[in-house]
Amino acid sequence: MGKKEHVQLDPRRIPRHIAVIMDGNGRWARQKGLPRLEGHRRGYKALKNFVIEAAELDVKVITAYAFSSENWRRPRDEVSGLMKLIRFAAKAELEYMKKEGVKIITSGRFHELPKALQDQFNEDYEATKNNEKIVLNIAVNYGGRNEIIDAARQAARMAAEGKIRPEDIDESYFSGLMYHPELPDPDLLIRTAGEMRVSNFLMWETAYSELFVTDTLWPDFGKDDLIAAIASFQQRTRKFGTVVEPGSQ
Repeated sequence: MGKKEHVQLDPRRIPRHIAVIMDGNGRWARQKGLPRLEGHRRGYKALKNFVIEAAELDVKVITAYAFSSENWRRPRDEVSGLMKLIRFAAKAELEYMKKEGVKIITSGRFHELPKALQDQFNEDYEATKNNEKIVLNIAVNYGGRNEIIDAARQAARMAAEGKIRPEDIDESYFSGLMYHPELPDPDLLIRTAGEMRVSNFLMWETAYSELFVTDTLWPDFGKDDLIAAIASFQQRTRKFGTVVEPGSQ
């Protein structure tokens, strides 16, 4: 393939928050005759590069779909290997992420993860909690429907205890019950490997996110692909359900 055309991004319209569904690790491995876990290993390295490249472009938050609540249904050996790989990556890259100004947090049903992985993520958070360059939110044991159910249970509990009235539960209140209400909603949702679905990812938060789907498999996703996604985002007119007059953006 020839050299990709240089794209000039508008620094005033860089998405603050990019969510990414990192799909295609298994296909990448299969195409190369490698074990599926090797695809996931290359995928975590691609995520490391992605976060640093995004930070260089002044993106403030990355939410990466690392392991869904449905992924537990995969073969036991693959699940076990993924848990070990996620823990390895969280430990091996900690000093680098700390040095690069990356703050590491997680989203998902944290208490259901293996204890060793919980301990490692707690260590990552404590070591990076004061970093301000970019936030890496790792969605692990995450499901968008689970997040909404957990928020609904919390609202119901508050109402049952008389701390709020049912009519107090509006969109703003409910948003505050999400796993990380302090984060802005994603401006851009990237999905690799050409799949046209959101796969139960950030169902509440991506209501008005712009979508970018690429056929590139996640381990091959590089800086040129990130720039292409942001360039596509910058060509969109974001309406948020309203009518935008020509020339108003």
